[in-house]
Amino acid sequence: MIDNTFWTKVLAFSEETSHRIGDELLGKFGKLQAVRKDDGSLVTEADKWSDAEIRAAIAETFPDHGVLSEETQHIFPAEDWCWIIDPIDGTTNFTRGIPIWGISMGLFYKGSPIFGYVHFPVIRQSYHGYWYGDSGLTGPTGAYCNGEPIHTSPDEPSMNHIFNLCARSTDVVANKPFPCKIRLMGVASYNILIVAAGAALGGVEATSKIWDIAAVWTILQAAGGAIASLEPNPIFPLTVGKDYGSRPFPCVTASREALIPVFKPLVQFIGDRVCEKYEL
Repeated sequence: MIDNTFWTKVLAFSEETSHRIGDELLGKFGKLQAVRKDDGSLVTEADKWSDAEIRAAIAETFPDHGVLSEETQHIFPAEDWCWIIDPIDGTTNFTRGIPIWGISMGLFYKGSPIFGYVHFPVIRQSYHGYWYGDSGLTGPTGAYCNGEPIHTSPDEPSMNHIFNLCARSTDVVANKPFPCKIRLMGVASYNILIVAAGAALGGVEATSKIWDIAAVWTILQAAGGAIASLEPNPIFPLTVGKDYGSRPFPCVTASREALIPVFKPLVQFIGDRVCEKYEL
């Protein structure tokens, strides 16, 4: 039976684990060299250490939960409950001494995200949220930063507002005039979280992986925002036994559902390009 005791345990576990690991990673921040993986992303010994620590903590606290991680296990498991983790989201920033990088943990139930926690050690921001969708589950609601409720912005797009890009979507600005100022934070989770917190009105992620969006998908919607796929197929639920290691998830975010039709036509060509390349 899932009750408030379970959700209290989930939140306490996420907070303790991410903060403990974050404190250790601070000592390695800006001091390690990264190597390039086959998919072009970067990895350091700190990523691998963080990955092992999180997986060990999950195994001890939630032994009946599965795990999918950027650095090790890419096959979505058969367990009803699964944690999808990114041990360091923003490895390039981490290695270059740029303070925006975090530890991301998303909890899934039967293939769909329902809880997310992301901790940014240097800037001391921790986000979490709950979103049950049609899972049939109940429990706490809302999205939070450092324990305080957060909400998306109700504003209309203007040149006084921000829209986030990822590194592979910068040609948006060359394609046509855009109704907001453009920013690029270098971290997929943070790009989406500042929409949840009301600092940006939207953003696009061209080749985000499942561990990039697992936690923040929940937090954004819990804060009142919306996220839409830029491919024909629905993202969730994930498929048991499928390898998600190289599978991208192009998507657009907005501070509310009404802005998806405003932003999506401006970035759909990015999704089309990714779908063609990866045969989605």
